[in-house]
Amino acid sequence: MLHPQVTAAASLRRRPTAEESAAGPYERLQFVRAAMEEAVEVETGPALPLPVVVDLDADGVPGRLYATRAGAPVFVYLHGGGWCYGSIESVDRFCRRVADRSGLAVLSVGYRLAPEHVYPAALDDVATVLGHVRKNGAELGVDPFRLAIGGDSAGGHLATVTARRQRDAATPLDYQALIYPALDPLTSAESYAELGEYGLDRASMRLAWETFVPDPRQRLTPDVAPLAVADLSGMPSTLIITAEYDVLRDEGADYADALAAAGVPVVHTRYMGMNHGFARKIATIDAARAAADQVASALRAALTF
Repeated sequence: MLHPQVTAAASLRRRPTAEESAAGPYERLQFVRAAMEEAVEVETGPALPLPVVVDLDADGVPGRLYATRAGAPVFVYLHGGGWCYGSIESVDRFCRRVADRSGLAVLSVGYRLAPEHVYPAALDDVATVLGHVRKNGAELGVDPFRLAIGGDSAGGHLATVTARRQRDAATPLDYQALIYPALDPLTSAESYAELGEYGLDRASMRLAWETFVPDPRQRLTPDVAPLAVADLSGMPSTLIITAEYDVLRDEGADYADALAAAGVPVVHTRYMGMNHGFARKIATIDAARAAADQVASALRAALTF
């Protein structure tokens, strides 16, 4: 059964008027972007104070660094939002909680969004940020030799593609944490047919993929479709979180199975009663706080050595 807190949280965000619903696709996207930002305070609660919270420019890519101590390992975090919306602000409370409970520095990335900037702009931005951390770790007050990456939804996709690219470049990352990652441009899993009434459906995901990667010839390449990667051996140890009532549930589970089959240490946790997007709503959904704490615990165990 869908948890009552999920239903209650869904009512907190502003709904489009009839006029806004009838507008063109880009105008509707602008509404979604604005509504998400407006709901941050009520969905995610007050900001947890930390010793270090600083906005920075990572060679042209905006970021926000959260830390509780100097010399900590770094968790690069990529927000969700279908590659088209979401922001550093939308995951601010989540990142603060993870930094506080893990002891790691968390670097949240404001990568470029589609349709203004289509594939591979977002991936290029993530690569730029990693390069910046490796080059300027001492100046940032972090340990650039212990690096993890993660993200939710579209951010989970960008995270695991980046981790595979880093593996191939012989600069492997130490860990990845993926929260209901979007991994299948074909939207082919059975969960799309079963769960489309719980906030995210196949049509919305297809539109997101098409907006992010307009050229259909690119959608099954390894940098777009992680499930199509032939060899996953050597990928970093992984935590994958999925939600029971999420159309992305099955592709996350399939990716966990594929990583395990390749010999990659992986933990897959399914949060029962939850739907897509629950993990950032730490003020309104108890399981969101549990998910943030699970990510923090996994990072602390993997990188605090």
